[in-house]
Amino acid sequence: METQRQKKIAGVIQKDIVDILQRAAIDGGLRSVIISVSKVTVPTDLSIAKVYLSIFPTQQAQELMAGIKSNQPLIKHELAQRTKHQLRRVPELHFYLDDSLDYIENIEQSLKGKENPIENRDLLAKRKKL
Repeated sequence: METQRQKKIAGVIQKDIVDILQRAAIDGGLRSVIISVSKVTVPTDLSIAKVYLSIFPTQQAQELMAGIKSNQPLIKHELAQRTKHQLRRVPELHFYLDDSLDYIENIEQSLKGKENPIENRDLLAKRKKL
């Protein structure tokens, strides 16, 4: 169970990461892209922050995730500048693509009879844990 401290730090990171990534996308000429941070989890030792991102439109998600991961040191530095009065040490940032909305959409499509995961076994493999 998360402590109040973990929740507070996750909230601070979430708020600032959204600003950093959205501004970077706009500065990079990607005005039509929406990047949102759906969740941030921090362990009790505060060493790592797992940042789950939702990217719209989803066609550009993989490409943007690669760019975000390659710029992780710059993002961490920017985060450190913004949170220097709130956090003594900024945790290591690990970015993950949050595909839960796509998953929900696939379930809705299946329920409407559009794609049946029982008949199309390939749909099930996408959600297996690595």
